[in-house]
Amino acid sequence: MAMTTRTMLTGGGGGGGEEEGGLGRHGSLFFLFLSADRSSPPPPPPHRSLLLFCPPRLIIRPTNENALSSPSASLTCTTAALLPPSRGRPRMDVTRKEALWINNNRFNPHWVARLPLMLQFQQRKPSAFSTPRGSGHAHRLVRMEQLWQEFFLDPSQWWDTRLTKKSPRHPDFKHKRLLESLWVDSWLNPSWVKEKMASMTLGHIQSGDGLRSRVPDSFCNGDKLSKLCEEGRLKEALHMLELMVQQTTSPPIHAYVCILKGCSRRKALAEGKQLHALIVQSVLDSNIFLANTLVHMYSKCGSLLDAHKVFSNMPQHNVYSWTAIISAYADSGEVEEAIDLFQKMQDTGLAPDKVLFVVVLKAYAKCGCTEDARELFDNMSERDVVSWNAMIAGYAQNGLGKEALALYEQMKQEAVQPDNVTFVLLLKACASLAALEQGKQLHSEIIKRGFQSDVVVGNTLVHMYAKCGCTEHGRELFDNMSERDVVSWNAMIGGYAQNGLGKDALALYDQMKQEGMQSNNVTFILLLQACASLAALEQGKQLHSEIIKRGFQSKVIVGNTLVDMYAKCGCTEDARELFDNMSERDVVSWSAMIAGYAQNGLGKEALALYEQMQREGTKPNEVTFISVLSACAHSGLVDQGCYFFDSMCKNHGVTPTKEHYACMVDLLGRAGCLADAELFINKMPIQPNSVVWMTLLGAARNHGHAEIGRRAFDRVVKLEPKNAAPYVLLSNIYAAAGKKDELAKIRNQMKEAGVKGMPQLDRS
Repeated sequence: MAMTTRTMLTGGGGGGGEEEGGLGRHGSLFFLFLSADRSSPPPPPPHRSLLLFCPPRLIIRPTNENALSSPSASLTCTTAALLPPSRGRPRMDVTRKEALWINNNRFNPHWVARLPLMLQFQQRKPSAFSTPRGSGHAHRLVRMEQLWQEFFLDPSQWWDTRLTKKSPRHPDFKHKRLLESLWVDSWLNPSWVKEKMASMTLGHIQSGDGLRSRVPDSFCNGDKLSKLCEEGRLKEALHMLELMVQQTTSPPIHAYVCILKGCSRRKALAEGKQLHALIVQSVLDSNIFLANTLVHMYSKCGSLLDAHKVFSNMPQHNVYSWTAIISAYADSGEVEEAIDLFQKMQDTGLAPDKVLFVVVLKAYAKCGCTEDARELFDNMSERDVVSWNAMIAGYAQNGLGKEALALYEQMKQEAVQPDNVTFVLLLKACASLAALEQGKQLHSEIIKRGFQSDVVVGNTLVHMYAKCGCTEHGRELFDNMSERDVVSWNAMIGGYAQNGLGKDALALYDQMKQEGMQSNNVTFILLLQACASLAALEQGKQLHSEIIKRGFQSKVIVGNTLVDMYAKCGCTEDARELFDNMSERDVVSWSAMIAGYAQNGLGKEALALYEQMQREGTKPNEVTFISVLSACAHSGLVDQGCYFFDSMCKNHGVTPTKEHYACMVDLLGRAGCLADAELFINKMPIQPNSVVWMTLLGAARNHGHAEIGRRAFDRVVKLEPKNAAPYVLLSNIYAAAGKKDELAKIRNQMKEAGVKGMPQLDRS
C-alpha cells in the first residue's frame, strides 16, 4: 500500500504548558488520517470512522473502510490531547466528538472490534524483508546483513513499544518506514533475525562492524534471559535484569514476565517478591499485563494474600485480571471466595470469557454445588470440550456418575468431539458405579479414536475393569499395553488387592521388580493392604524392610498403612510400637490404631487411646467414631457406646452416617438387646440400608430370635431381592428352631425369586 505523510506534528510529551501546542502537560497523540484521494485535503474526522492503533500511540484514521487497501491512499496526521488516567474516563479526546479508551475496550464504540480484521489483512502482504526464491546461502547471508544494517542504522526509526505492550505477542520494536516488527526474545521474529542472532555472541558481533552500539542491549540479552529462566537459574536472571535496569536500558515487559513465569514453575516465592520490588522500582506495577502475571505467580507460590494485594492495588481490571485472582482462590480451596469474586466481576459489567467460565465451573464442582454448576454450564454461550470436561468432572467428583454419563450422551448429540481427558473422567465414573457395560462401550470408542495408546487412558481402563471385578480383563489389557509406568503397575496391583486377590498382587510386584520398574509409596500402600487382607505377616515385614530402605516410612500415609497391616495380622504390640514412634501423626493414624485394638477385641485399650487422642488435641472424625463404636461392640460396652454415639454430634459436630447406625445396631445386637436394636432402626432419621437390616438379621440368627429375624429378612429382600445371604441366615434360624415348615417356605420363596445358590444350613 503506497501511503505518503502530508504533515507530522511531534508529540508534546514534556512539561510545556498550553501555550506550547495547546495540548497541556499531559502530552499528545499522533493521529494519521488516511485519504483515498491525493488531490483533496483530508476532511475533518467523521463521527464514525475506523481507527487503527499503532505503537507507541499512533492512530491511523481512514475516511472509509476501503482506504487501507487503496493503492492511492495517503497519510496525514494531527494531534489530540492525552488525558490523565482515571477510572471511568477516556484517555483520548478527538476534536471533542469521540472518546476512546486505550486499555479498556468495554467503553469503546463497537466498530473498534473490527480493527484486528484489518490488521490481519495487512499482515498477509509480503514482508519487506522477504528473500527471493531460489537464492543461495551466500545471497541470504548478504541480504540478512543488509536488512540488519537497514533496520538498526538509525535508532530514531524504531517505535519502542516495550512499556506499552500488554501481551508477549505484541512486538517490542516496529520500524516506522518498513513496518516490520521485532521481539526481544526472538519468539516471533522473522527468520533473518534468528539467523543473525545465531551469528552473534552475547553483547558482541563477531564481524566487528561496530553495529553493536546501535542495537538495544535488551534485544541481544532476551535469549540469554529466557534460557536462564527455562533452566531455573532465577537468581542469575534477576541479576541480569537488575544490571539492565542500572545501565539505563529499558527491559521489555516480556523480560519481567519471563522471570515471573519461571518463579511460578519453580514456586520460587522469594525470587518472585524480589522481582516484584524491582517492578515497583521501575514504575511498571500499573501495567495491567504485568500485574496479572504477578497475581498468577503469587497464587502458584501459595501466597494468596500477596496475590489479593496485587489485584486490589491494580488501577483497573480486565477479564484476565479477574480470571487470575478467581483461579488463585479456587486453586487454594477458597471456593466460596472465588464464587463471590465472580459475582463481583459481573456487577462491574465486565463479561466473563470462556476460560473464566471453566474456572468458576470447576469451583462450583469442588464445593459440591453441582446444580449451580450445571445452571452456569447451560447458560454458557459457547462450550468447548474443556467446558464439557469440567462439568463431567464435577459430576464424577461428587459421586454422580450417572449424571456424568448422561452428560456425555448430550455431548455426542451436540457433536462436540471428546478428547482423552473426557474418556479418563468417564471411565472413573464407571469405576465408581461398577458400571461394566458402559465401561466396555467407552473402551470400544477409545479404540476407534486411537486413544488406547495413551498411557493415562490405559491406566484408567485397567483401574475401571479392576473396580468392576473384571481383573482378568484388566490383566489382559495391562499385559498388552505398549508402554507402562508405575501408575499402570499400581492400577493392576490395586485391582488385585481390592478384589481379595492378595497373592496375585504380591506376585505382580515380584514381576515389577524383575522388569526393573521403580515402585513408589502408593505401590507399598497397596501391597500392605493386600498383606492385611491375607494376614500375611511375613510378607508384610519384608515390605516394611523395603520401605525403610527406600525412606518411605517417614510418610504419614505409609506409616498409617503399616499400623493397619500389623493390627490386622494380630500384632497389636508391633502396631502400637510403630504408632508411638511415628514422627508425625494425623487423625487417620489414631483411627487406624483404635480400629486395630477393636478388631482384636481390646475395647478398653481402644477407648484409652481415644481419650489420649483428645488430650493431645487431635480432633476425631467420622472414621474415628466408627472405630470407637466397633470397639464398644466387640467388648460389650453398651453404655459407653451409647455415650460416644450421642457425643458425636453434640460435642464434635460429626453427623452420624449409615455406617455409624450399623455399628450401634451391632452393639445392641451383640448384647442381646434385639428389641432395642429394632426400635433404634425404626427411629433412624435417615432411610436404613440393607447393611443395617442385615446386621439385625445376623444378631437375630446368633440369638435365635425368629420373629425379629423374619422382619429384618423382609426388609433386606425388598432392598436386595437377588441377595442369597438373607435366605441363608433366616434358614439357619428356622433350622436351629426346628421349624421345618417355615424352612420349606423359605426354600420355595428363594426359588420363585430366582435367587441362585441353596442356603447352607447351620448343623450346630
